[in-house]
Amino acid sequence: MKYNKLVRDKIPEHIKSKGGEAIFHVADDSEYWQKLKEKLEEETKEFNAAESIEEMADVFEVITAILEKMNWNIDQVIEVQKKKREEKGAFKKKIILDES
Repeated sequence: MKYNKLVRDKIPEHIKSKGGEAIFHVADDSEYWQKLKEKLEEETKEFNAAESIEEMADVFEVITAILEKMNWNIDQVIEVQKKKREEKGAFKKKIILDES
């Protein structure tokens, strides 16, 4: 079966332990960045379908990898989040904009 997608680090070992053969390569920086963005979309779709904490953990794993790739840390993201929340609010009021 062909995949051509980013997988967690231990997946090749897991496949081998089940008697399979994992054919893989290590991405260069450009391919890795592209595959991270694709993985974020994939995991978000899976979360939308399942609405489970396990799928949210997968989304967060990809976000963590993106933070590392961009040399950002969670504190920086939270600081930007706070500023945006102060300027524009959060999503607590459940406002749906129908027209503008």
